[in-house]
Amino acid sequence: MLKNWQIFALAMAGGLVLAQSALAAGIDPASVEFQTPGQIQWVRNAAGTNEQAVLFGDPNKPGPYVVRIKWLPGNMSRPHFHPNDRFFSVILGTWWVGTGEKYDPEDTIPVPAGSYVIHHAGKIHYDGAKNEETIIQVSGIGPASCIPAEKH
Repeated sequence: MLKNWQIFALAMAGGLVLAQSALAAGIDPASVEFQTPGQIQWVRNAAGTNEQAVLFGDPNKPGPYVVRIKWLPGNMSRPHFHPNDRFFSVILGTWWVGTGEKYDPEDTIPVPAGSYVIHHAGKIHYDGAKNEETIIQVSGIGPASCIPAEKH
């Protein structure tokens, strides 16, 4: 036989499920769109150094975009710059950033999860993950391009 507190707990759990179902059923996708973590489509780049998920827009076309990049451990970009400003949030792990034409992963600084970063247009930098998977979210105005700038 169920005790009063067990009946109450079951009723509350059932009520929460019904409330969540009602909210989900009432969402107008013309007003609000979302993807849960399991719905985000990650695509590995040809070099195998990271994975990318386009959340909004198309970074290869004119207009706003939002992309997540999953840097795999031990991978960093070489010195480069972008023609447009780019805006980043570090979501998971530590992102390592450096500036200048000379590539030196030991001369990077750690940017922990929760941080915000701007890559200013035309300014040379390099970045990536060292010892752990790192996820960053980048937004900007496309088309996005990456121009190598390494000094030998």
